[in-house]
Amino acid sequence: MTDASTESPRMTQPAATASRFRRQWAKLKRNKAALVGGVLILVFVLTALLAPVLYRGNPSAPNLMKSLEPPSLENPLGTDELGRSILGRIIYGARVSLLIAVGVIAVGIILGIPLGLISGYYGGKVDFIIQRITDAMLAFPGFLLALALVAVLGIGLKNTMISIGISMVPIYIRLVRGCVLSVREEIYVEAARAVGTRDAVILIRHILPNVMVPITVQTTLGMGTAILFAAGLGFLGIGVQPPTPEWGAMLGSARNYLFHAPHVATFPGIAIFLAVLSFNLFGDGLRDALDPRFKL
Repeated sequence: MTDASTESPRMTQPAATASRFRRQWAKLKRNKAALVGGVLILVFVLTALLAPVLYRGNPSAPNLMKSLEPPSLENPLGTDELGRSILGRIIYGARVSLLIAVGVIAVGIILGIPLGLISGYYGGKVDFIIQRITDAMLAFPGFLLALALVAVLGIGLKNTMISIGISMVPIYIRLVRGCVLSVREEIYVEAARAVGTRDAVILIRHILPNVMVPITVQTTLGMGTAILFAAGLGFLGIGVQPPTPEWGAMLGSARNYLFHAPHVATFPGIAIFLAVLSFNLFGDGLRDALDPRFKL
């Protein structure tokens, strides 16, 4: 005969998880700004994935006969100083910007989360050393640190991702450490230690899942910051290099034509604005939905 007392927790745990997910989804749906941000993110992702379908030409092929043409039926957003379609370059630039954002977040997570877990869990000298290194990195503004790292590593797509990603690492370290300090004193962690569970298992199975909510929110917000930093480096000419279509580099090359061909800078600027805004709106809504203390 099956013992109902032993089966009950097993039956209710999936139901509780589903109920919590429904409550969080309901909160997120009621947040109109978050929904707008999510829709914009979906549009940018689909644009990046379907770029060859949406624009069949070569976005890097120059055509000087059509240099600096205003928006028209042939070129809805006009052309740049080399006669290239601004629409095509913005569409393909979405691929580059999202790739940079994903690469930056990957670097930040791979380096920041383990250091934050170790710092918060062990404390003592290990915590002191990690936090002093973090303090030194946080002493520089994030963009300035990325700028310095690019100067050391060199320009290019890969170095841009690494440089901006390293500038994100101290944010993840501080965030994860703060969460671990509150979680490590919980009863289930103490019980795991008491039965001789290894520290690595405790960190991965018991502590890490309980700090994933703030990590998820920070990841969403960090993608917007990564796109903005990449655009800043591209604008200065030390990020992604031409002829690769990248929104910041497009802005940088358009600054000489602001007065007699303002469309060359306007549309890449709008793309950067909407991309950063969408991740910020969705990240704020995700934070509010996942935080049980917040009631919409």
